[in-house]
Amino acid sequence: MATYPVAEINLAALQHNFERVKQLAPNSKVMSVIKADAYGHGAIQVAQALHASDAFAVARVSEGLRLRAAGIQQPIVILEGVRALDDLHAAANNVLSLVFHHAFQLELLTSVQLNKPLSFCWLMLETGMHRLGLSCEQIEQALAVLKTSSNIEGNIGLMSHFANSDLIGDSRNQQQLDLLMESANQYGLATSMANSAAILSIEESHGEWIRPGIMLYGSSPFDDQSPQDLALKPVMLLRSELIAMHALNIGDSVGYGGNWTADKTGQVGIVSIGYGDGYSRHLSNVGSVVIHQQKVAILGRVSMDMIAIDLSNVTEVAIGDEVILWGNDLLTVDDMAQKANTISYELLCQLNERVTRDYHHGQS
Repeated sequence: MATYPVAEINLAALQHNFERVKQLAPNSKVMSVIKADAYGHGAIQVAQALHASDAFAVARVSEGLRLRAAGIQQPIVILEGVRALDDLHAAANNVLSLVFHHAFQLELLTSVQLNKPLSFCWLMLETGMHRLGLSCEQIEQALAVLKTSSNIEGNIGLMSHFANSDLIGDSRNQQQLDLLMESANQYGLATSMANSAAILSIEESHGEWIRPGIMLYGSSPFDDQSPQDLALKPVMLLRSELIAMHALNIGDSVGYGGNWTADKTGQVGIVSIGYGDGYSRHLSNVGSVVIHQQKVAILGRVSMDMIAIDLSNVTEVAIGDEVILWGNDLLTVDDMAQKANTISYELLCQLNERVTRDYHHGQS
């Protein structure tokens, strides 16, 4: 049975990137971020490969429960915390660590007696992102609630999140870090603030815990630095195959809307991937693919199941030939994100279950 498209996941490259994280922050514990199914790479398989992680972080309780059901034993931190009592009970019963970022979550905690106490909880401090977090003034009261609750045992940490860490030298980064450290020092709390960009560029933010995300998967958090510049290796190679070829005459239009028209004779190839697989429609008429070690253009619109590519200058091509969408030296996911006017995170996370994941321990 045909399985294309395929996302090859190189676990050796993943482990290389993890070691790069450790090299950059040797004195910090690593909370590997594997939310959104490990940015499309498969959370369970990534967690198994990153068994040296001190903890994992996901966004929602359901993600943590899936990891526990798969036998993942490391601490699992729920970055969004809980939204309802059933979340709270599930977190406690499955030994998930919670982040408390709002007063309503503390009210939930004090409204029930849990079967098991929660261990190692985090408070999220609002330092400038204006998304999730308690104010500096609310932290003291929140700490009092956690420290006196019979539903809590173990340590309490303080975390925040940079809004502009991908902008190296932005003064707001230091302002946010100063706010975190002021509260952490006041209350004697371990800290976690450094995401991938901060791990790479703001050494003083590393603290007790770092939270690498996109860099684990071999993508750069910076617009002006490539993964190679940062000594990162791509983890995902997205590939499909050529399923049809046709000659093009001058004036022939390709695809829905006919918004690409041939100005010379040539050849078009049809590749089995589309937005139904999570491949971005924003790559219509601007994206590229690699076939026979040549980079060629996408012609016309990305449709649900297929894209059209320009084969006019590719020789000895045949149906069934491999087509690389991203992930090799000629074409990175970062390259494609720039073409689509988005970020690599989005392109990776959009890939759905129609794309087969193939895991291997290739060369790192």
